[in-house]
Amino acid sequence: MKKVIVTLMVTLMTLMFNGSAIAGVTSLRGDSDLTDGADKYPMRKQVISQGGVDRSYKIQPPMIPHKIDKEKINLKINTCMKCHSEKTYKQKKAPKAGDSHYVSRDGKVLDTVSSRRYFCNQCHAPQLNADPIVNNQFEGAK
Repeated sequence: MKKVIVTLMVTLMTLMFNGSAIAGVTSLRGDSDLTDGADKYPMRKQVISQGGVDRSYKIQPPMIPHKIDKEKINLKINTCMKCHSEKTYKQKKAPKAGDSHYVSRDGKVLDTVSSRRYFCNQCHAPQLNADPIVNNQFEGAK
């Protein structure tokens, strides 16, 4: 009988403690439902900029200054390399993928892009004509 009472007391205390902790947490959305206004915001157009996009800080990966909606990157194909590979970048007048992209995790220089650098859009992102979701005062190195 004592075990049942102790178990019930511990359960009630746990529920009371967790309930009060959760009540104080709020979302950036406030009290609105997750799906409220989901269709308010139109699709933004991608910014196309000749000559590239200025970097915000010294070692920032370059941003993508052109459309990529028709590009494919999967385990079998990476269409970014049609223009940015060692063999084609001069002919296509595109920046070459960095030398670091051709180095394996063991430091061996490869003929093709390293598998750890294969999925370009993990680091490189296209730019949209949209206002920031959250305002900030970040100022990159000029």
